[in-house]
Amino acid sequence: MVKVTGLTKRFGRMTAVADVSFTAYPGEVFGLLGENGAGKTTTLRMLATLLAPDEGTAVINGRELRTEPEAVRQQLGVVFEGGVYDRLTTRENLMYFGRLYGIATSDLGARVEELLRRFEMMEYAGRRAGRLSKGMRQKVVLARALVHNPPVLILDEPTSGLDVTARRLVHSFITEAKEQGKTVILSSHNMGEVESLCHRAAVIHRGQIAAEGTLEELRAQGGSLEDIFVRLVGDES
Repeated sequence: MVKVTGLTKRFGRMTAVADVSFTAYPGEVFGLLGENGAGKTTTLRMLATLLAPDEGTAVINGRELRTEPEAVRQQLGVVFEGGVYDRLTTRENLMYFGRLYGIATSDLGARVEELLRRFEMMEYAGRRAGRLSKGMRQKVVLARALVHNPPVLILDEPTSGLDVTARRLVHSFITEAKEQGKTVILSSHNMGEVESLCHRAAVIHRGQIAAEGTLEELRAQGGSLEDIFVRLVGDES
């Protein structure tokens, strides 16, 4: 479970995230919906311990964000843009991150081979990541996030720029993680993706939560999810 309470982050005089609170439960995909620059990625980077919050905190699978950052990282699988080393091969990337997470050498090889098969990457297991297509690289990023079998996944726009086949793979991965009882927080600005994958969602606008609830509760405000989103954030393009 992830319980977020009052997370706030400032960069100089600009407040990027202001008093954000929500809870995501095991076996659930919780959507964080917002436009580019709304504060989604900053929120997720704080949860991933990549940024320190100025105020507020979160408890992630029983571990407190600000006082136990190393323990929090052990609970997480994170997917942000990039996230692989171009000079390492697909297999070497997975081995490297497995060692970082402290997986025993006797177990790591089998775990990596399992993920290579699961994500259909055997064909390019020995190819450097820098020579892979975007879809292939995203498979490596997803497998890397799962190498230590974490209970909580943080996914920031995981299908951005992917073709249809690669998007379907990511959606299948997210659904499987939910069925395994993992807590999944999915950041997206794709309404269809949120509607097909999430049970609950929060709309974030100008760093604040503008609305939160089940998709049915959000739709009860009137109109489609897209209509509600536009009404909440306004036309500021």
